Amino acid sequence: MPNMSRRFSQVDVFTDTPLLGNPVAVVHDAEGLTTARMHSFTDWTNLSEATFLLRPTHPDADYRVRIFCPGRELPFAGHPTLGTCHAWLGAGGVPRAEGSGDVVQECGAGLIRIRRQADRLYFLAPPRLRSGPLAEDDVARIAAGLGLRREEIVDHQWCDNGPGWQAVLLEDAERVLAIDPDPGLLAGLDVGVVGPRSSGGADVEVRAFFPGNSGLTEDPVTGSLNAALAQWLIGSGRLPEQYTAAQGTAMGRAGRVHVSVDADGIWVGGASVTVVSGDVALPSSPEGDDA
Repeated sequence: MPNMSRRFSQVDVFTDTPLLGNPVAVVHDAEGLTTARMHSFTDWTNLSEATFLLRPTHPDADYRVRIFCPGRELPFAGHPTLGTCHAWLGAGGVPRAEGSGDVVQECGAGLIRIRRQADRLYFLAPPRLRSGPLAEDDVARIAAGLGLRREEIVDHQWCDNGPGWQAVLLEDAERVLAIDPDPGLLAGLDVGVVGPRSSGGADVEVRAFFPGNSGLTEDPVTGSLNAALAQWLIGSGRLPEQYTAAQGTAMGRAGRVHVSVDADGIWVGGASVTVVSGDVALPSSPEGDDA
């Protein structure tokens, strides 16, 4: 099998300090890789997500990306979107619409606009595929899986924008940080938890749990969940049109997600920093590209 070297970046997202955000592996020039090869490389990285940059198929897109987490491909995910855009720009990518400065990403969820503002990148939150309250049986299962009494869940909502997040609101950040999840009870669920903070430079504390190859995984900082939480909590009047979310605290990280609203919709962003760059030996599969 030929040894094909491809450009590689590992980007820490939602932080300006290496090792305090959420890393994503980005393979540049991923043409010729099969879905199976992308899956196997994603598993090998042992990260929550890996992305693969490809030529766009839509005339308005600057690039196309396929996003993988262990065991599945995602139509959209937030921190991989920002990390991939950061890597693409760092590799010399120039947006087609140079006047606006916006980058247009093509992915499974369609076209995603990404805006550059100072040292941050923001994506325009895609519409939720499913919203509304959760079924009471699901709420009871989530409460048990999080080690909560049912009455500790103040509110709940479907926050499905690709990943099928089921989100619950708790009374405060302290209760969010005290959660000790039960992997068996939460098996197969994507669960987001949010609670208001009273200090520390952020307005809410967020945690995210999803199924991984070795069971339940906690995500350090989650763009897709924060986007859908913003749509829910701003829309219901629980949060203002501009706020900051903290995530990763329980894992020793210090992720910060910045949310704002304008006429176009809800923008979700943060800083990104490249931690690893170089080349990865990732040959094309003999059977060709099955993308």
